[in-house]
Amino acid sequence: MFTAYVVVTAVTIVANTAAAIADFAGAKAVLANADQVGVAPSWVPWLGALKAAGAAGLVLGLLGVRILGLAAATGLVLFFLGAVAVHVRARVFGNIVFPGGFLALAGASLALAAAH
Repeated sequence: MFTAYVVVTAVTIVANTAAAIADFAGAKAVLANADQVGVAPSWVPWLGALKAAGAAGLVLGLLGVRILGLAAATGLVLFFLGAVAVHVRARVFGNIVFPGGFLALAGASLALAAAH
């Protein structure tokens, strides 16, 4: 169980770090997606900061600060529930797999951290 926790959480960290970097860089795909779902471009760096904070909290959780790991995983679950909701509200289903995948990773990280 510990190995699954470490592997899933590490994948979640890498995925969210990459997404945060793309947000900070203003990647064309990120800005196009934000436009499709009605998110102002000025929000994108702030959303990247939340992803980066979640990834950092997961790292701290892996390093033994359990409460921060749980809080970070919970925050990422809530963040990506919101992202899925924004896609549904905007009726943009062509790329909903991305926030859905991030939600699945965050949910698995949370479940494994809680069980650990």
